[in-house]
Amino acid sequence: MTRFSLAVAWIGLSCLFTACDAPRAEAPAPGPEVVWSPLGAWSGRGSTQTESFTSGSGSMRIEWTTAKGTRVDGGAFRLTIHSAISGRPLMEAVEQRGVGTGTAFVHEDPRVFYAVVDSADLEWSFTLQEAVLVERKRR
Repeated sequence: MTRFSLAVAWIGLSCLFTACDAPRAEAPAPGPEVVWSPLGAWSGRGSTQTESFTSGSGSMRIEWTTAKGTRVDGGAFRLTIHSAISGRPLMEAVEQRGVGTGTAFVHEDPRVFYAVVDSADLEWSFTLQEAVLVERKRR
């Protein structure tokens, strides 16, 4: 084989390998995207009831933590979501014995809510966020 033939073969193979390269990922198509919007944050020790908050979507995320239990059984933490109109409990979102952390999701009809914390012998904190759909734009 001559140098010219080797060069042509090399160029041909290079073109073949680059043409077979994996397709590049395209930017996501425009459309709705879920964004978590804050509704409130609370912390304390013992039991409490939060002020009312409104969720326009009814889909909420609760990120919670318990700490510094001093009892042998580790203490208890229960978080219940209530309707602010009727006062009735809608969902027990968290029930934890002792120290821990986690995420809970609530799916209800949009309305005004409040949360009730029943806790014994633990420090606790939680944040509440609402799922909001926003329109994703093309880049």
